[in-house]
Amino acid sequence: MVRRAPETEELFGRRCVWVNGPIIVGAGPSGLAVAACLRERGCRSRCWSGRTASHYPDYPTKRQFVDYLQAYAARFAIAPRFGQAVQSARFDDTSGLWRVRTTPAAAAPDDDDDDRRSSGEVEYIGRWVVVATGENAERVAPEIEGLAECFGAAAAVAHVADYKRGEAYRGKRVLVVGCGNSGMEVCLDLCEHNAFPAMVVRDSIHVLPREVLGKSTFEMAVLLMKWLPLWLVDKILLFLARIVLGNVEKLGLKRPKNGPLELKNTQGRTPVLDIGALEKIKKAEIKVVPAIKRFLPGKVELVDGQVLSIDSVILATGYRSNVPQWLQESEFFSKDGFPKEPFPNSWKGRSGLYAVGFTRRGLSGTSSDAIKIAADISQVWKEETKQTKRLVACHRRCISQI
Repeated sequence: MVRRAPETEELFGRRCVWVNGPIIVGAGPSGLAVAACLRERGCRSRCWSGRTASHYPDYPTKRQFVDYLQAYAARFAIAPRFGQAVQSARFDDTSGLWRVRTTPAAAAPDDDDDDRRSSGEVEYIGRWVVVATGENAERVAPEIEGLAECFGAAAAVAHVADYKRGEAYRGKRVLVVGCGNSGMEVCLDLCEHNAFPAMVVRDSIHVLPREVLGKSTFEMAVLLMKWLPLWLVDKILLFLARIVLGNVEKLGLKRPKNGPLELKNTQGRTPVLDIGALEKIKKAEIKVVPAIKRFLPGKVELVDGQVLSIDSVILATGYRSNVPQWLQESEFFSKDGFPKEPFPNSWKGRSGLYAVGFTRRGLSGTSSDAIKIAADISQVWKEETKQTKRLVACHRRCISQI
């Protein structure tokens, strides 16, 4: 998939690879969507649809989703380069090109990918860079007084990203820090494995039923938004949630003033879809507690003065963008790793820089970005290819590197 300039290979111990097309950093749904749109741009318009295949359930498992992504990549002949960590990406004003430096990550013993097994750095050089690492590229682990000293040495603290199943916590008193979808689902799983979870609820949160009258809540929301304004759809969702779930504020789960869809669009805060945790809270099998003041040996002190004895801590504290760590650019992206311009103008920067998957609108936002990016890049590429063909009969197609 890569056209190499022979004179640049092994330059000062670093392999330099010319990419005849955009360099896409990130091979999740966003990166694959852009690559697929670029592949299809020359003949017909086809891209990531925002929906999984019809034979998948409305809420696929992790394994089903991964299988779908692999099938999607195969369908569009996309071959991501795994096992390479991007260290930096910068625009070279002298050459007018992007230089993306990578280092190899750990590879499996039977991995025969030369690029993945490379012992040195690789620098990819190209006209365009598409940032597709997404809103949730790295875990967030807050610093809380006493946590490392009281629990770190005993390996009793884990991030939800490393959580597999509750069997390892059977019979233990577990403090789950965070009450989003991950926190709620982990607490439910802990209950099913006879652990004793306490869930820290620091902020207000929307909890919605996963289904209403046999229909996915989000599917219903999308349908309603075709005909009604967002604020009215929010009111309908909250009304239905009250009927199905009851008054969740009595359980210690205070609702925000803004509606669930408004919060998702403006702040990226996804509402919790209940799959059974509320019933456990009502039965006191999951204890809802306020914010943490500090950790003590084998205990946690809360802001209301309570002191709980605990055996383990699971941080369901979310994820964040990691773009500022590697992208050497400050005009397009802000310090929090998101484009400065809001949707729908957040997809294009200067000098061939693009962003996909930062709209806070899920796969529908990714689809919108991918279509625009592919159209913009392919238009420039086709014009340049027409001129180049008069001189050199090569580079017949736009080749992306993910």
